[in-house]
Amino acid sequence: MEQTQKSRKQNPWKFIPTQYVAEGLPYILVNSTAVVMFKQLGMSNSDIGMITSLITIPWMIKMFWSPWIDSVSTKRNWVVKMQLLLTACFAILAFTLQLPGYITSSIIILSLVAFLSATHDIVTDGFYLHALDTKQQAFFSGIRSTFWRLALILGGGLLVTMADVIGDWTGDINNGWSAAFAVSGFVFLVFWMWHKRILPHPETDVPVKNSDTNGKDSVPFLEAVTSYFKQPKITLIILFILFYRLGEGMLVKMAQPFLMDPAAAGGMNIRVKEIGIMYGTIGAVALVVGGILGGVLIKKYGLKKLIFPMALAMNLPNILYVLLAAFPTEAAFVIEIAGNNFHPYIQSVILLEQFGYGLGFTAFMVYLLYVSKGKYRTSHYAISTGIMAFGMMLPGIVSGFLQEIVGYYWLFVFTVLCAVPGIAIIFFLPYDEETS
Repeated sequence: MEQTQKSRKQNPWKFIPTQYVAEGLPYILVNSTAVVMFKQLGMSNSDIGMITSLITIPWMIKMFWSPWIDSVSTKRNWVVKMQLLLTACFAILAFTLQLPGYITSSIIILSLVAFLSATHDIVTDGFYLHALDTKQQAFFSGIRSTFWRLALILGGGLLVTMADVIGDWTGDINNGWSAAFAVSGFVFLVFWMWHKRILPHPETDVPVKNSDTNGKDSVPFLEAVTSYFKQPKITLIILFILFYRLGEGMLVKMAQPFLMDPAAAGGMNIRVKEIGIMYGTIGAVALVVGGILGGVLIKKYGLKKLIFPMALAMNLPNILYVLLAAFPTEAAFVIEIAGNNFHPYIQSVILLEQFGYGLGFTAFMVYLLYVSKGKYRTSHYAISTGIMAFGMMLPGIVSGFLQEIVGYYWLFVFTVLCAVPGIAIIFFLPYDEETS
């Protein structure tokens, strides 16, 4: 009994940081790192935009199986099982990159990773709501976002750089990517072993089921979904979730191809290992700082007062990408430091864009938490993030085709224009006492 009580009261610092790195890493690998990998393996921008967007469908439709997840076993059990399966997927992907047809097999395995990761998101966020009390949830909201973003440094920075360096060293880029995903598998193996041992057993973390007139348990799918869509001004909430990240959805798939493409194709002609440092390491640090600052400011001044300026901070830096594409010669200015190229103008754009994104995304995710209410809050949050994923997928699909038709300059102009609807809806959103 004493051991059980101790496990129930586990210090959140022991599992929240690792839980949210584990939640973020598969998402980064599928949505960002895979873009770089497919670009290096010779895939066209239109195919990259379409394929890496379609792969994200599980994050969009996870609302349909989240009530079933709610009704079967505990969130804790789901977490450790998903992490073990993700370990296996990354190991298999590392192996298949050495086999014929590796592009097709990579797409299939990354699709499975997306499904497992979406399920892992459901149970990780649900476990967070059960394992922490209300005050702890507020305190750790910025911390969990910070560690989620640290996954960008690992997946979008270190692993990308490692893949490029090993590819150069061995003369085969496939070797580099095999090594990168092998390391991903090892990291997830460590997460699985740690969380299996350390995660607490909250008393409220139990299957949620309804009983029919015959006393039989049933999955409360309709009730969970209906309760979400009965919220006041739900149409405005849904439109906000769909449009808030529309500009980012257009930018995120093409930003790294823009940096990688040669000048003749309108790109910046930057090496992948340099992008890993600029975008996935230095940029990721700016993202983390923006996220932490956003959490601190929201706690002090309230979400209602800050969501508009934070939305501007997230979207206005996209104008800088327009300037990079408009003045590529000036933007390509290089300083050599210790034998490595440093691109001060481009790095400044990435820093500002990532810092602003950290602010704006924090405000967005806090709002999604606030509209996840009642006993089905895990399902509500999954519905909200599923709608968000749909809002990211559509612009991601068209971004590559649009770039090939109009070029990077006009693509980035469209990313700026796409931000307008989501920002405008902010003035009409419902704010109850909890969100004010």
